[in-house]
This record gives sequence, structure tokens and C-alpha cells, in this order.
Amino acid sequence: MISDLVVCDETSFVIEQEAEQDACAREALLDRVMGPGRRRKSSERLRRGQLPTAGLALVARDAAGGLIGSVRLWSILVGCKPMLLLGPLAVEVAFGRKGVGSALMRLAIARATESGHGAIILVGDAGYYQRFGFSAAPAAGLMMPGPVERHRLLGLELQPDYLAGSTGLIVAAAPPYSPNDVKPDALSLIRAA
Repeated sequence: MISDLVVCDETSFVIEQEAEQDACAREALLDRVMGPGRRRKSSERLRRGQLPTAGLALVARDAAGGLIGSVRLWSILVGCKPMLLLGPLAVEVAFGRKGVGSALMRLAIARATESGHGAIILVGDAGYYQRFGFSAAPAAGLMMPGPVERHRLLGLELQPDYLAGSTGLIVAAAPPYSPNDVKPDALSLIRAA
């Protein structure tokens, strides 16, 4: 298994599995970086009421232990074909252009590959995500459950030709999660893919 990643340059940070106690800091980070409109995005429709895929919710921490970045991957389906939805990826503005986002992306992709997933889909800037292997071509036949600019719907095949011939609507892979589904002390569990 790929271990936690430590990156040292002009800024030191560590990437580790997201913990239950990170929830408030993560939400505050997303609000600061992405603004109030983040909850109206088509990708959010797929995440609402869901838990991220087991082992694929990562956070970056600065040298003092503060949360400075986050990325999550979510189980989705196109027809009966399982895939992952990446997002949101967010990095504290003060840590921008210091490799935090790239490190989060690389570890998330590596863990998804190691776990045997076939493909990752995201909605984002192709200019940024192409360095990780994402492009619009693999996702050309896929549709989000709401408005999205087609050139921003990107895919990355983790297994050769996994998205070949895939067409249809992207849906969440599990019924919505409710805190009433589990005991309060078990809320830190993350649904297995």
C-alpha cells in the first residue's frame, strides 16, 4: 500500500487520510477557497448525502498540523459500470503554487489505482488536470446530472480502455447516507467502494 506522503520544499506538509475531526476545518477551507456557489454545482448533486470512497479522502496539513488542503473521491456509476468522481480539490490560498494540490492529486490517483478502480471523472480546468493524465476525450459520452461545460468534464482511465464506449448519465453509486444509518460512534466509517 502507498504510505502517507511527506513533501519538503520551501513549505513542509504531510498528506494523510481524512479524519472525522477534520470535517469543520475541511468545510471552512472549501467555503474560503470555492465560495458559497460550490454547493450549487452539478458535482455536488452526486456527492450530497454520500460518503467518500473508503481510503480516498485525503487532507494536507502544514507543519503545525493545520488543514491546508483536501481532496475526496466518490463512488459513481454510468449504467452498471463503477467509476470515481474526484472533487473538490482545494488548497488554502496561502499555500497555492507550493505543490500541495499536485501532491494531493498524485496520491489520490495512486491510491485509486492501487485499489483497483477503473477510471476517475471530474469537472475542472483541463489546463490544470491534464498534467495528471485527465482529458475530455475519455468522458465524451458521459453526462452529469445538471449543467456542466462539456470541455470541463474530464476523465482518466486507470485501467486501459475502461471508459471506451461508456455513455450515459453519471449517478451516485449508493443510496444517500443518513447519520441515522449508523451509531454516532461509528460516523467516522467511510463506505467501502
